[in-house]
Amino acid sequence: MFRKSPHLISLPRWLEPLKFSVFRSLWLCWLIANVCMWMNDVAAAWMMTSLTNSVVLIALVQTASNLPVLLLGIPSGALADILNRKHYFVATQVWLTASASVLMLLLILNLLDPYLLLILTFMNGIGLAMRWPVFAAIVPELVPRDILPPALALNGIAMNTSRIIGPLIAGGIIATAGTKYVFALNMLLSLLTTWIVLRWKYQNYVSALPGERFFGAMRVGIQYVRQSSRMRAILARAFLFYFQSSSLLALLPVIAKLHFHGEANTFTLLLSCLGFGAIIAGSQLPLLRAKWSTNELANLGIIVLSLSSTGVVLVPTVIYAIPLMIISGMAWICVANSLTTSAQLSLPSWVRARAMSLYQMSLMGGSALGAAIWGKLATNTNVSVSIIFSAIFGLLALIAIRKLHIDGKTSEDLSPVCPLERPNPSWDIDLEAGPVMISIEYSINKSKIESFKKLMGKARISRLKQGALSWSLFEDAEHRGKLVEHFVFETWADYLRRFDRFTTEDLKMQEERHRYHIDTSPPKVTRRIASAIRK
Repeated sequence: MFRKSPHLISLPRWLEPLKFSVFRSLWLCWLIANVCMWMNDVAAAWMMTSLTNSVVLIALVQTASNLPVLLLGIPSGALADILNRKHYFVATQVWLTASASVLMLLLILNLLDPYLLLILTFMNGIGLAMRWPVFAAIVPELVPRDILPPALALNGIAMNTSRIIGPLIAGGIIATAGTKYVFALNMLLSLLTTWIVLRWKYQNYVSALPGERFFGAMRVGIQYVRQSSRMRAILARAFLFYFQSSSLLALLPVIAKLHFHGEANTFTLLLSCLGFGAIIAGSQLPLLRAKWSTNELANLGIIVLSLSSTGVVLVPTVIYAIPLMIISGMAWICVANSLTTSAQLSLPSWVRARAMSLYQMSLMGGSALGAAIWGKLATNTNVSVSIIFSAIFGLLALIAIRKLHIDGKTSEDLSPVCPLERPNPSWDIDLEAGPVMISIEYSINKSKIESFKKLMGKARISRLKQGALSWSLFEDAEHRGKLVEHFVFETWADYLRRFDRFTTEDLKMQEERHRYHIDTSPPKVTRRIASAIRK
């Protein structure tokens, strides 16, 4: 399943994922794609400073780039889970190429104004919003589970290497040729990325069941996250962290131009230092994880980022800001990688794109809202006050969420397995028939009823994660110790999909429930399908 390249066997731990040829190719694709993204963002942000002096409009460039995630995060995740992931990936790359082409054309015709730039940045953000969930869902399929943390760290390094390469390329082109050539190169690199994805030999899993309904798939994705306490903690922490950290990135053009009285090369230098710091920390993440837990590493990163970003706007010259930007980048990757790794490890494959799209919505939503608020605060006061207040907010938020842990108490085995009670209907049932009600009868020792009820709380979460519309537990009023579990699926096909989603962890819980059952025969399972009443 995971094919290694023999000439890359002796790699350090943090580079081990590159042993796997498919991951290596798609990682290169991800690196190029993010170079394009940063080239586009840098060019757009700097061009906005030449089109307007409004700090709000400059900060809104980041908001326009991130806002599509709030609007399209769930739909894009659902599409990435129910469609062929390779075809979907290619479609997002084509969209981004077209967006870069339109922006370049408007520049050539000298038709671009601040509001058109925001609109086109928003259009580019749509492509990014559609692309991220499918890539997030693909990565865990490319490497073994124990290699996933360094694989995700390498993705972060690709993102932050692009922070250096993208701005340097964009800054050099802007200084020597002009902004429109940045978008021309962006278009060409987007085409190259599309070609790499087209060459990928993706083995798409084809189920015998019909594809999930679009709105039903979105409902199940949201429902899965709602039932996962770990994912809820991750989403909350991601929103607050990116809300805080967006201030430094969104206001960096203003810091370079107004605070340090610099030009495009100053902005590029500061942004590159941020990325360089992230690369340094990313290469050391295996050592950092051996010393601190995921939760501790994230907390430490937030504290360091708050202090270092404050220092950037307090020092008198750029020379002093350079090491502080590097430290900020190191802290940023520690938090971002901790959150992303925790999210990926808590999700099974079938719902990963949908759940990761909600994660993306959380972090991008925090970034978009933060950029707007910190930009407005900088307008009413100054950029130093805005950065300092964002740092204070980050420290206060850390105190408020100290009980929201992103570490898993145990390592859940989410490998798919065959459950025990597969259905065997006596006639051919229409896959769209429904709703479907499943009843499971348990006989429980009277002294253990309360313990069994606590266990059934976990069963409820498991059924709802698998897509059930509702769940309930009933006690027989006439036979003490007889309890009946009921849960409902929308259609027969939705119910059958549950068996594809059954994991080793679900099997463990099922066996635990059965141990409470005191009859010699297994718990009785009854499946009922809603029948239309004919008049």
